[in-house]
Amino acid sequence: MKLTFKPPFRFKLTVIPPQEPLYRYYFTILNNTISTPTIKTNKPPNKWERLLVDFDQNHQARPPNQLSKRWLEYHGIKNWEGLLDPLDEGLRGEIIRYGSFVEAAYQSFNFDPSSSTYGACRYRKSKMLEWSGVVGCGYRVTKNLFATSSIPLPRWLEKMPRWMQVQSSWIGYVAVCEDENEISRLGRRDIVVALRGTATCLEWLENLRATLTHCNVNNKSDVKQELMVEIGVLSLYTSGTTTCPSLQHSLQKEVLRLLKMYGDDQPLSLTITGHSLGASLAILAAYDINTTIKHSPHLSVISFGGPRVGNPSFRQHLEKQGIKILRIVNSDDLITKVPGFFVEDHDGKSHKQNDRVTYITEWIKMLVKDSRWVYANIGHELRLSSRDSLQLNSINIATCHDLKTYLHLVNGFVSSTCPFRAGARKMLKKASTISSLK
Repeated sequence: MKLTFKPPFRFKLTVIPPQEPLYRYYFTILNNTISTPTIKTNKPPNKWERLLVDFDQNHQARPPNQLSKRWLEYHGIKNWEGLLDPLDEGLRGEIIRYGSFVEAAYQSFNFDPSSSTYGACRYRKSKMLEWSGVVGCGYRVTKNLFATSSIPLPRWLEKMPRWMQVQSSWIGYVAVCEDENEISRLGRRDIVVALRGTATCLEWLENLRATLTHCNVNNKSDVKQELMVEIGVLSLYTSGTTTCPSLQHSLQKEVLRLLKMYGDDQPLSLTITGHSLGASLAILAAYDINTTIKHSPHLSVISFGGPRVGNPSFRQHLEKQGIKILRIVNSDDLITKVPGFFVEDHDGKSHKQNDRVTYITEWIKMLVKDSRWVYANIGHELRLSSRDSLQLNSINIATCHDLKTYLHLVNGFVSSTCPFRAGARKMLKKASTISSLK
């Protein structure tokens, strides 16, 4: 195998402070064109080699205005058909871009339990995205969002540290794209809702409330009682206090305000994105907004590492509503496999490998039919695996669930039949070395 390098070569050295979020490295990779070697060999490349070469060539020759023409496809108008395996480069950029908004929510949250502002946002709205690392994105934060736990606090907890008593905490924000150049690149004006994962003590306790309850998010008479969602997630979404409105109320009010302000201006989209607990809340928020706000814009959800949030009836109702949900899943992430029982595939069909498995599956379904522990996976999946990456030093629960790991895996994924990008290049290098020795 002979490697031929075609000049000119362009290299860009970007120095990023250690405290900067990891996704800044990914933006450097995605936003800069790097000359790649062409591979010449006497025999045709096998499938995974061909995919790797095609990936690099498409990445280099990608027209800059593709996003403006295909944004509806990237946001699920065709249910991401033909875009996930192999992963389309334009969709890859969109997923990482929305992941950066979630990372900004983590960067902006005050995790310091000794601080008097623990549980609040560290930055003011005008500087939040800039100071959390999302520089030059063209978006402006318009609303801070808070989640409140409905778990009653016992009296003995009053003697515990303040960080254990925080009932309402900052969980994310709403931002709108206002830069004309970015609007032109995106092909529409975009409203983004970004939600972080579990952080406070009461949020962890809400996660333990994993049984299903009736989805009484709104009072629509046509909503069937069979729709059920996790009680802890529903609590964080609908609960409020006299001084802090619920996440549901704040989000509905802000989305309505922005729709009135920009609805007749130009094409508009609403994208809700979140990680872990934020992924569950994103699905609940999408369902709520779609059923309560008339003439809502194109609505899509991009979730990272989300646990299960509702039963099969809830999933089917979301599909009938036309809500587009892309669920980024790490196969090695335990959180994506909980809570509750799971006895159905995405399409609702039972596993039928053989008669015995079919019998056991049907028996389990009958046993838990009326149980409040039967969950369903919601949305179209982009399934990744930490084991495919050669850059992860360890595979444990925390690492596999980390948002940075998800962004790293998205950046490196090629297809289900092709190795991870970094691994594929290493294999190509090794193969060329062996070939030269022969």
